[in-house]
Amino acid sequence: MLSSLNPLYILSGFIVGLLVGQTGVGGGSLMTPLLVLLFGIHPTTAVGTDLIYASVTKSVGTLVHGLNHTVDWTVVRRLATGSVPATIVTLLIISRFDMSSGMAGRVVSSILGTMLLITALALICRKAFLALIGRRLDSVPARRTVTLTIATGAALGLLVTVSSVGAGAIGVTALLLLYPRLPMAVIVGSDIAHAVPLTLVAGVGHWWLGSVDWPLLTSLLCGSIPGIVLGSYLSVKVPESVLRTALATVLILVGGRLVF
Repeated sequence: MLSSLNPLYILSGFIVGLLVGQTGVGGGSLMTPLLVLLFGIHPTTAVGTDLIYASVTKSVGTLVHGLNHTVDWTVVRRLATGSVPATIVTLLIISRFDMSSGMAGRVVSSILGTMLLITALALICRKAFLALIGRRLDSVPARRTVTLTIATGAALGLLVTVSSVGAGAIGVTALLLLYPRLPMAVIVGSDIAHAVPLTLVAGVGHWWLGSVDWPLLTSLLCGSIPGIVLGSYLSVKVPESVLRTALATVLILVGGRLVF
């Protein structure tokens, strides 16, 4: 068992887990392209393995955030009401295609790269976007907020199932717009908690499709579990604006590489 563990995968899992615990961002948006570009994993296998990895990692993060009372379970339930059915429908659609083919790999890479660029945009323009749209959404009736939250969950279900990206930066930005009165810690905790059922259902679906590398997954989890525990407990010492800009820059470079 120990002989099958890869130190580089363990280190990668730890770093990504640390970022996810601190910011709610960095799971699929860093791990999947890391597996594709650095380790040469087939894009479909990278997505499927990352989804199972994310479900376990974020379960640990949810436990820590839950103990710290930084999860709004009503928001989580609303998001999951949209994301879980959308994930199942998406899995049924992609099951009709040969996801192990070279063509499928290129398509997934292009979708992944596009999602990374969108995620980077969400990170860079978050404050400006919130200032522009936030006031309008602040006056939206409570019933409309519920509908928008479910619709957001459905969109995340589609995006995450195909690319494993979107539950972090895009999810956090959407929650900031829909629930501007919630503290940032609760936004992050709720986003991480919602990612658990979303990535679990999507990951099990990819397992069913045969696109999960279990030895790789084991190594990643050996690093990510202590990483997300540490990240969830530590306050971010680097200013959020610096961390966000650095992460966005990496995502632009990686996303551009995958698309072009």
